Amino acid sequence: MEHPIVVPAAPRYDPRIQRAREFDIPDIAALNNIFAPDGLTLIRTEAFVAAHLDGYLLMRDQNENLIGCVALDEYSPSLVELVSLAVAPAAQGQGLGKLLIEAACTLASRRGYPQIFAISLADQLFLDEGFVDSSIQHFPEKIARYKKISRSELSIGKKFCFVRTLSAG
Repeated sequence: MEHPIVVPAAPRYDPRIQRAREFDIPDIAALNNIFAPDGLTLIRTEAFVAAHLDGYLLMRDQNENLIGCVALDEYSPSLVELVSLAVAPAAQGQGLGKLLIEAACTLASRRGYPQIFAISLADQLFLDEGFVDSSIQHFPEKIARYKKISRSELSIGKKFCFVRTLSAG
């Protein structure tokens, strides 16, 4: 008699996107920084997260553990960048990054931004979400920030720049 094959249930995620709160700051920084050693994200200190808290959006699992985040980094009333996109390794491959990108675009649109840009290694992810190839040269504000944080960020050739036009919020 054969034993039945038991397939473990797939992890369940709450696709609701939530605004970040002060008590989320350490967890946001920790999730983001998992990917920094590989150059996939920039290091985010708790001070950075706190300063940008009103632009952070989060996703949690059924146990309320943080499994995804994204943020808006506002340069001016007309320029915003999608930053700090991170999905916990155990939750990847479920489409959560796409949901977070859409939520960030919706928030940027509601805030009246005409477009949003992103710098990433994940080119297909952003192209699939309605972004188009661009050049960092179109965003001198970003170049100036890179020069302040890390000159090496400007020389990483694998990173791509994307831009998406937003509809009026």
